[in-house]
Amino acid sequence: MEQATTAPFGTWRSPITSDLIAGGSIGLNQLRIDDQDIYWIEMRPMEKGRQVIVRRDGSGKISDVNPLPFNARTRVHEYGGGDYATYRGTAFFSNFLDQRLYSQVPGQTPRPITPAVAMRYADPVIDSRRQRLICVREDHTTEGQEAVNTLVAVRLGQEQDPGTVLASGSDFYSSPRISGDGKQLAWLSWRHPNMPWDGTELWLADLDNDGSIANAVCVAGGLEESIFQPEWSPDGTLYFVSDRTGWWNLYRLNGRGGSEPICQLKAEFGMPQWVFGMSMYAFESADRIVCSYIQKGVSQLAVIDTRRNELRKIDSPYTDITYLSAGPGRAVFRAGSPLQLPSIIHFDLAQNRFEVLRKSNDLEIDPKYISVPQLLDYPTTEGVRAHGLFYPPQNKDYRAPDGERPPLLVKSHGGPTSSAVTALSLATQYWTSRGIAVLDVNYGGSGGFGRPYRERLNGNWGVVDVDDCVNGARYLSDRGEVDDKRLMITGGSAGGYTTLCALTFRKSFRAGASHFGVSDAEALARETHKFESRYLDRLFGPYPECREIYRDRSPINFIEKLSCPVVFFQGLDDKVVPANQALLMVAALRKKGIPVAYVAFEGEQHGFRQAKNIKRSLDGELYFYSRIFGYELAQDVEPLQIENLA
Repeated sequence: MEQATTAPFGTWRSPITSDLIAGGSIGLNQLRIDDQDIYWIEMRPMEKGRQVIVRRDGSGKISDVNPLPFNARTRVHEYGGGDYATYRGTAFFSNFLDQRLYSQVPGQTPRPITPAVAMRYADPVIDSRRQRLICVREDHTTEGQEAVNTLVAVRLGQEQDPGTVLASGSDFYSSPRISGDGKQLAWLSWRHPNMPWDGTELWLADLDNDGSIANAVCVAGGLEESIFQPEWSPDGTLYFVSDRTGWWNLYRLNGRGGSEPICQLKAEFGMPQWVFGMSMYAFESADRIVCSYIQKGVSQLAVIDTRRNELRKIDSPYTDITYLSAGPGRAVFRAGSPLQLPSIIHFDLAQNRFEVLRKSNDLEIDPKYISVPQLLDYPTTEGVRAHGLFYPPQNKDYRAPDGERPPLLVKSHGGPTSSAVTALSLATQYWTSRGIAVLDVNYGGSGGFGRPYRERLNGNWGVVDVDDCVNGARYLSDRGEVDDKRLMITGGSAGGYTTLCALTFRKSFRAGASHFGVSDAEALARETHKFESRYLDRLFGPYPECREIYRDRSPINFIEKLSCPVVFFQGLDDKVVPANQALLMVAALRKKGIPVAYVAFEGEQHGFRQAKNIKRSLDGELYFYSRIFGYELAQDVEPLQIENLA
C-alpha cells in the first residue's frame, strides 16, 4: 500500500483535470419515450455547445437525430428548454441559429416548417388528429417593444406557417398538453410581475374539430399559487402539481369541478420552471405514476397507485432525479448520486432493475478521489436554519500537514431559486481533489425546501442569500473544518450577484470569482430580457419606485467597501447579464489598485457551453486563487493576467 504524500492543501495533484471535464462531459436532459424509442438531448461542449437530439431504438442502437450544423435549442425566455417533440420516428425541433421549427424525418435533411422571421418556438406537442404542433411562440417582430408570447398551432404540411394563435393575453405561456382523445387542451399562463414559481394559472379548453379552442376556463392556480407540469392520464383525467399547501404536491381534477390531492407530503414534486420541458412525474398507466420528489434537497423515486392514492418508495441508488418519462412497464429519467455522474437511466418496473443508457462523462474515477457531500443544516439569521452540501478535501494520494486546515470555496448557485444538488459534479471534485473544501449553499430562496423557504428571499435578495453563505462559512470555520483566513466565494449569474454582494458588503471572504454575475441591480432592471424583466419586483421591490433599494444593493455603487481580489468571467453575447456589468466592476477595482482579472468569451451567452471556455474558467479561477493565497499548483494551467498583483 502506497504511503500518502504530505503536502499543503491546494497543492495536490489531481486526475480530475479541466480537459477531462470540459472535453469529456455532456449535458443530458429532456427525455421522451415514443413507442419503443427513447429520446433525449445532449449538450456537447466539444461541438461548441451544440444540442443534439439522440434516439435509442428498441434494439438498443443509439444515433443522432439532427445532423450538423443543426442545433436543437430554442431561445424562448432566453433559457430555452422544451426544444423538440417526436411522433412515430419524426422529430420536430427549434434550430438555434434561425429559431425556426424544423421537421426531421430519419435519413433526410431537416425541413423548415416556419418562416424566416423573428419568432421563436418552444415546448411543442403533437396534435396528431389535426396534423399540427401546438407550442409556445415568442414574437420579436416589432423592434423596440416587449416580445409577445402566445400559444399557437403550426401546421406540419407547410413551410411558411408562423402559427395560428390559440391563446393570448397573458405575458407568458408554457406546458400545452393535449388530451388523449384530442378534444381538450390544457396549458399554464402567468403575468408580470410573477415568475412561474410565484403564481401561475392552469387553463382548460375544448378543442373544436377545426382546431380552435372554446370554453376556456381557469381550473387551478392564481397570483399566489404555482402550478407545475399538467399532464393527462391515459384515462382522460388532468393531473398537475400545485404548491397551495406550501409544498409542490400532486393533484387531479375531479368530476365535481374541483381538484383533489393525490398524496400530500412536506416534499417537492415540482421545481422552479426556469426552462421548458421539465418533468417530475409520468404515467406508466392510468393506475400507476412514476415520480420523484425532493426532501431536504435529496430526490426520492416512488410509484403512486392512482386508485388508492398510495405512494410507495422505490429503493434506488440515486439522489438527484428529474426529466421523467414513462411507458408501460418502464420509465426513463436523468439521475445521479454523490458517487455517480448524471446519466440517462432506464427503470424496469417489473424487475425493479436500473440500467444506465448514457453517462454525462465516461471518465472512470477511483472513489478514493471523490469527496462525498455532508448535508449541512446550520443556524443563520432570524432564528432560521439554512442548508448546504459540504465537500471536504479528498485525494487518496495526499494528506495535509498536521494542524493545517483547508481553504474553503463557497459556491452560491444561480437562479436564485435553483438549488445545489447531490449528484456527482466533476467541477466540484476538481477543487476537493486538489485539497480545497467546497460548501455548496442552498441559501434562502432555493428550490427544494418548500414555498416559505423560497420566499425568504422576497425583498431580501443580496441580504438573506449573503447571510446564509457567510454563516455557512462561519459554521464550518467554528467547527475547525476550514481555514477562516482562506475563505473564497464563487457563483454564476444570480450566484455571481450573491458573490459580489458578499465580497462588497461583508468581510468574511478573502477572494472571489464572478461568472457572468450581476453587479448593478438597477441596470439589470432596465436592460434584461422579458422573462426576468419584472423578477426583481419581488426580490427588491417595483422599479423605479424602489430605486433606492436597487442602488443600496448594487455592489458597483459601493466599490470603496470592496477590498479583496476578484476574477470575472463573462460571455460577450450574454443578453441576461450584459458584459458591461462586469466591466464596470473591473474598471473600479483596477482604479482602486485591488488585484483583479477579467476573462471574456466571444460567442458565449448566459453560461458557458464551449469546451475551451469551460476549461479556461475552471483553470483560470484555480490559478487566480493560487496567486492570491501564494500556493504552488501541482499541475500547470494557463495563467491569467492579474492586474494590481504585488
